[in-house]
Amino acid sequence: MSNISIIGAGYVGLVTAVCFAELSHRVNLIEMNPEKVNCLKQGIIPLSEKDLPELWQRNWEAGRLSVTSDYAQGLADSEFIFITVWTPATGNGKPDLKWVRSATKSIAEAANRPMVIVLKSTVPVGTADIVAGILARSGHNGHRFPVVSNPEFLREGMAIFDFMHPDRVVVGASDQNAADAVAALYEPLDAPIIKCDNRTAEMSKYASNAFLATRISFINEIALLCDEYDVDVVQVSRIMGMDPRFGSSYLNAGLGWGGSCLPKDVKGLIHMGKSRGVPMPLIRAAQQTNESQPYVVMQKLHQLLGSLEGMTIGILGLSFKPNSDDMREARSLLVIDLLKKHGCQVKAYDPLAMRTTAEVFPNVTYCADAYEVAAGSDALILVTEWDEFKELDMKKIASLMNKPIIIDGRNLYDPEEMAQAGFIYDGMGHRATKAKQLEGIALDGTQAM
Repeated sequence: MSNISIIGAGYVGLVTAVCFAELSHRVNLIEMNPEKVNCLKQGIIPLSEKDLPELWQRNWEAGRLSVTSDYAQGLADSEFIFITVWTPATGNGKPDLKWVRSATKSIAEAANRPMVIVLKSTVPVGTADIVAGILARSGHNGHRFPVVSNPEFLREGMAIFDFMHPDRVVVGASDQNAADAVAALYEPLDAPIIKCDNRTAEMSKYASNAFLATRISFINEIALLCDEYDVDVVQVSRIMGMDPRFGSSYLNAGLGWGGSCLPKDVKGLIHMGKSRGVPMPLIRAAQQTNESQPYVVMQKLHQLLGSLEGMTIGILGLSFKPNSDDMREARSLLVIDLLKKHGCQVKAYDPLAMRTTAEVFPNVTYCADAYEVAAGSDALILVTEWDEFKELDMKKIASLMNKPIIIDGRNLYDPEEMAQAGFIYDGMGHRATKAKQLEGIALDGTQAM
């Protein structure tokens, strides 16, 4: 059992803390936000993540977890310090490292013994050198602090599972002993452990996320072409995904990517390229395609409704992905903004994210469920593919609407089934033959003669 300190009780920090505690390590969590500290001491988890509250409570009661705002207390007896602070993108895309720098300076001031510093925050290439430089200039309090880069590869909503069942663990360091010590923490997980230098580890995180983003943008461009040629992109994706050279992950056409990782990391990679004179045209194109997806939805609405002025549009799902309340870079925010600019009244429902969305758009009507959203709406837009939306009585939904129109922004539904339920349906490159669909259903929801 090791003593581990984790700096930053955000998404990565909390997941890392409870998982290491679950592996029987003693974990001290350091968080400078007093409100968050008080919540955690009461067992209140300030974010939505599957299994996180239960693991926190179990390991808290077992005495393997503690939380404090005092660095000296939080670092006492620690052998490893994981830095998991936020690194948001600045206006030009450059990751903001002020919290990494601040955490490093606080470590240097408070540490009373040699420790291994582990960078788990997503940071640009060269950050480990910056951290090592800060520690060197501080004098280390006479102690030796090797720096290890250990990027996370966690999916929101599945982060606990991903931590405990990793497909790889990346450990970057120039100090072999430090690399071996960090690798040993992960040995119980029985995953491939890749040891490399710090810069390779740092780049691997950005390259991985940029590639995933590019796959999504690629299939979204194919979906646009499918719309024009009356082809079903869902079938195209399925055929592509059966090729072992590709695989099926991240080949689902839709409204595009959002969240805390892909948008920020794509911007960060582009900035890294710009700072060294590397233009990164492919990554820039992926970003541009992603930014255009909400406009595709608006074009579909215009084609079906004409002018949107005064129309009531319902939004199903607000968070950037299901099983999360995270609204960072959520596609719904862009869609709502465009609808408002076109003079629409907007109704919305999400199982978890309505309170956060209301802080940005207080003049949206937030509803108790999808049926309330549908009532009186001229069209629906499916933005987030929550499981509960798969179980809706779609005939009832259609009957409640002024016009039974749905834009399926995540290709959740079967076009033929939606037509049978009474809908005029349009997905993202995914729909029944449009001419047949429009022949069968009139805009008022009655069967056309």
